Amino acid sequence: MESIYNQIASRPENEIFKVVFFPDRIYHEQYLNATVSERYRYNIREVRSKHDFTILKGEVFLDGRYYCNVIRVEYRPSRLVEVARQKGRFVKDQVIAWMRLNPLDQPSAEAQFKLHYCEWIDAHQAEIWTTLEPPANGYHDIKVRALMGKNAEITRIKALNPALADLNKILEVEMAFRENDKDIPFGYTINDPSWDNNYLRSYEAPNVDEPSHGSNTVKVENYSVNFQRGWYLQAEDTVHVKYRNAMMENTNPESDDDNVLAMRWILQRELGGNLVYFHQVEIDPGIVEGTHRHIGSEELYYIVSGTGLAYMGENDAPNTDAFPTVTRDIFGIGPKACKEVPVRSGTVIYTKSGGIHGIRNNGDVPLVFVAFGYHCS
Repeated sequence: MESIYNQIASRPENEIFKVVFFPDRIYHEQYLNATVSERYRYNIREVRSKHDFTILKGEVFLDGRYYCNVIRVEYRPSRLVEVARQKGRFVKDQVIAWMRLNPLDQPSAEAQFKLHYCEWIDAHQAEIWTTLEPPANGYHDIKVRALMGKNAEITRIKALNPALADLNKILEVEMAFRENDKDIPFGYTINDPSWDNNYLRSYEAPNVDEPSHGSNTVKVENYSVNFQRGWYLQAEDTVHVKYRNAMMENTNPESDDDNVLAMRWILQRELGGNLVYFHQVEIDPGIVEGTHRHIGSEELYYIVSGTGLAYMGENDAPNTDAFPTVTRDIFGIGPKACKEVPVRSGTVIYTKSGGIHGIRNNGDVPLVFVAFGYHCS
């Protein structure tokens, strides 16, 4: 890391900003594969993370000269461990990654390759280089050459090379992960490998205007990592998707054909980390979003305009004790005691895993709020 960064980061007023920087090993280049030899250096140009994995794209330098482009994947298989264990297996030293590169102005390219467990970073990892051939009148260090080859920690994949030729054009990478093709250490073939494909992920799109229409839910079953650096958006430019009796069973007494609300799905697959969506919800007077419980995820509502009543689980938020206790039909669970709390512009409803929330417009103008949803475990 440049010394100026150390000086800036060590100032007391800048301590808080350390959270926005990626771990120092990117600047120090420690634990990237070829750094076992001092002849190799990396220029990491972009870093993106999504739930259990991180993608880095950049350049490799050999003996002080540009050598090739590289894309590196690091994966901590918490989800894959769960689904493999359901089949009586453990995730060992190798897993298989599926990758699709979607560059600008040229066809997509996809391939599968192996990730290898690395104790230094406590994750499975591999680097895809655009070439493994030694430079003209040069040679690879024997310690790095030992890491190179098909299905090795440093590998070259012919099908991906055209897309990797220009790193600036790679704005989206789709990924999924599965168990290895062979069990380690016993060596038998795994015929029904378990996949981590982003929790059978789908996303919402305004394909038709009919409420709760199946074609508005697009199944993709993979992770999407976006390398675009910024977005400038107007919420009203995102066409809303309509839902009838959202988060509500047919047996719920509030269920009605006219109980339709609208959601503008502003950001979904573009988000990084554990974020699943950022959307704007619009509820007309008299409309209800069903009360529901979150398990393994969290959600935050911020009321933009209008007035209404929100429902939170009894004892979920201590400062709601003074509000009325009502019985609500919880989606998929049944009747539960809830607190009925007023909401207006500026109100925040924050629900952690296990918490309950829902909302009703009891005013005479639309109730509008924005919501973040994300995995917390």
